[in-house]
Amino acid sequence: MNHAIRLHETGGPEKLVWEEVPLPSPKPGEALVRHAAIGLNFIDIYFRTGLYKAPAMPAVIGMEGAGTVEAVGEGVTDLKPGDRVGYAMGPIGAYAEARTIRADLLVKLPSDIPFDTAAAMLLQGLTAQYLLRRTYAVKPGETILVHAAAGGVGLILVQWAKALGATVIGTVSTEAKAELARSHGADHVILSSDDLPSRVSEITGGARLPVVYDSIGRDTFTASLDSLAPLGLLVSYGNASGPVTGVDLGVLAAKGSLYVTRPTLATYVAKRADLLAMSEELFDVVRSGKVKIGINQTFPLKDAADAHRALEGRKTTGSTVLIP
Repeated sequence: MNHAIRLHETGGPEKLVWEEVPLPSPKPGEALVRHAAIGLNFIDIYFRTGLYKAPAMPAVIGMEGAGTVEAVGEGVTDLKPGDRVGYAMGPIGAYAEARTIRADLLVKLPSDIPFDTAAAMLLQGLTAQYLLRRTYAVKPGETILVHAAAGGVGLILVQWAKALGATVIGTVSTEAKAELARSHGADHVILSSDDLPSRVSEITGGARLPVVYDSIGRDTFTASLDSLAPLGLLVSYGNASGPVTGVDLGVLAAKGSLYVTRPTLATYVAKRADLLAMSEELFDVVRSGKVKIGINQTFPLKDAADAHRALEGRKTTGSTVLIP
């Protein structure tokens, strides 16, 4: 028997339906994974609302999971039944008790990384890895800004950037989230209701910033640009408030020959060698204690709609996992 949360049409959280579905058999190059935990991420909301288009309906959404290999298809030689694995990218389909997935998207989990931790950290942690190490390589002594610093990716970014020797400014929506960001190493915290560029200028003595990591999107785009030093980089990696549209490139010139990029994890892990190297660095930084993964909310998978409401309502902090 196999159950999944399925989406028959896009819309609100109420469109997520718990249903019995067939147990699939792995095709050549695939593995059948029995989930122990599933990660909740904002990209799931993008698929549910239709901002990102599912390939077909009904759809099982979800990008991140961890569990045990139950079977492998023809041609799979580096995995076997019983292996502990996790994944953070690839076709949607994680909101299920069991699923098939391309074997080359799976990474073996170290024995000291629990399933729930893996499901809480892979997508968010790999995102933090490429943002800090590849999109903009943060250097000791730099001051950077992280939006949504109390969220899942945000808390990892704050901790990892501190481990790299940076001074970290975080933005949050409430005082409670400000305390959480500080407890994870944020040197300065700015409330989203404050004048961001003014506060950044005050903190940096007018120098402003070499990089801003922005997962909010539309609502923070202009303020993020105004917080950058000349030649600074805005890394816009999310759309929590809606997508950024209608950008006038002349604005980048006027504000100091600025750079803007819109990266995605899929590009950075497209080569399996990169996926494995990035995962190993993530596992190492977590096992060292430099980055702690906080699972602050847990929901039964069948209650995924409630989890979406909490995430959209900014009522979550850190990571959230769904348990089949």
